[in-house]
Amino acid sequence: MSEKIAVVPGSFDPITNGHLDIIKRAADVFDIVYVAVLNNSSKKPLFTIDERMALMAEVTKDIPNIRIDSSSGLLIDYAQSKNAKAIVRGLRAVSDFEYEMQITSMNRFLDESIETFFIMTKNQYAFLSSSIVKEVAKYGGSVTGLVPSEVESALLEKFKK
Repeated sequence: MSEKIAVVPGSFDPITNGHLDIIKRAADVFDIVYVAVLNNSSKKPLFTIDERMALMAEVTKDIPNIRIDSSSGLLIDYAQSKNAKAIVRGLRAVSDFEYEMQITSMNRFLDESIETFFIMTKNQYAFLSSSIVKEVAKYGGSVTGLVPSEVESALLEKFKK
């Protein structure tokens, strides 16, 4: 029987506990989960791709079926290159759904053999986004409990400069 391979894509700038929760839950369902750190051309990242990949590797090191990678092209091309049959996306609120439905519909148009699975975030993370974490950290607010400790340290270091 072939392995069930999924891709969890995102810019992860930075990774939050909400992202980590979705990744862990995907890892419980799929044999191999590629966490694809993407370069979102519509955003100005705080962390480089290499920094985000290193942070992701650190915070997922205890999950044996996670593979950290990056991609800058079409997500569907990346998924095909990994023989993935699933893309896993996290949903925080109804407001996420419309955007995610557009992306999912386009991905199905490009390759209908790859399914998209949505995992609802836990309630405690429903308000959480990388953008809000960066904003709070930038102005010296505490992000303890919102991001892994390694990410909190990296944010403190970035904003000291």
